[in-house]
Amino acid sequence: MLVLSRSHYQEMLDQARSGSPKEVCGLIAGEDKAQLRVIKKIYPLKNMDDSAEHFAMDPREQFTAVKDMRYNKLTLLGNYHSHPASPARPSQEDIRLAFDAGASYLILSLAQEQAPVLRGFRIQNGEVEEETIKIVEGNETDGASRL
Repeated sequence: MLVLSRSHYQEMLDQARSGSPKEVCGLIAGEDKAQLRVIKKIYPLKNMDDSAEHFAMDPREQFTAVKDMRYNKLTLLGNYHSHPASPARPSQEDIRLAFDAGASYLILSLAQEQAPVLRGFRIQNGEVEEETIKIVEGNETDGASRL
C-alpha cells in the first residue's frame, strides 16, 4: 500500500492543473516498510518534453531531488505524472519506459476535470499491477505506520 497525505495529493493536483494541457511529472520519496510505502515528500520536476502525451524529467532536477532525499534520509519510492486528457492508466510508452520494478508509478488523470483520478502501479517486465493508494488527512503521514 502507498500512503499519501492530502496536502501532497493537492500539490500534485495543483501542478497538474497549472501545467495542463501538458503532462507534468515529479518524484516521490519517503519510507519503505515492507508492504507499506509512506510518501513523506514530493518533488515536482520540469517536463523537458513540454508535451501533452509524454514526459522526460530534467536530469539536473532529479539529481538535486535525490541529494535532498539522501540528506533527509528518505527513500526514492517512484514517480508521478499527469494524463491531462486520458485515463489514469499506464500508456504503452509508460510501460516500455518503466525500468525500475521496485518503483511506484503514479498517474493523475484530469480527463474528467471535476473528478481527477490518481492511481498507482508497479510495472515489471511489461506486466502492470495496480497498487493501492490511501490518502490520509493532514500534512503529516507519521501515523501511517499504524495503518
